[in-house]
Amino acid sequence: MNGFQDKVNFIWSIAELLRGPYRKEQYGDVILPMCVLKRFDDVLAPTKEKVLERYKQLRMSSLQNVDPVLNKISEQDFNNTSKYDFQKLLDDPDNIAANLRNYINGFSKNAREIIEHFDFDKQITKLDNNNLLYLVVSRFNDIDLRLCMDIKCLQGLKC
Repeated sequence: MNGFQDKVNFIWSIAELLRGPYRKEQYGDVILPMCVLKRFDDVLAPTKEKVLERYKQLRMSSLQNVDPVLNKISEQDFNNTSKYDFQKLLDDPDNIAANLRNYINGFSKNAREIIEHFDFDKQITKLDNNNLLYLVVSRFNDIDLRLCMDIKCLQGLKC
């Protein structure tokens, strides 16, 4: 999914999944926080294992605020210390709601506050109760939301 139209079609496909339990005006309650989560996931993916290794070491130290160290490794202003990412969430469909919450709680405070602003926990429960959570996470796993500002990407060419 490289082109703009592909991403538009993707959003519409998510809206189709939500139809029924959600009204049109509620689609954003799911789509927006999921886009943010997936964007975070994609940006952190290249350094995820290094962050987890370092976090494991830091837990045994007396360092109180590990975020600056982990942010440096993640090369971002945030990090995630959960063992989950979007792909690993799909490995355990029976526990996807609990694992998604674990994943969200693994974000550094500044990133977690963004997700909490959406009050997304309610949507996790609603999606799970309607047997949609796994489907939505699965669909979002299929899209790459790293922002590429290379001119080739902007022209719709492969990065």
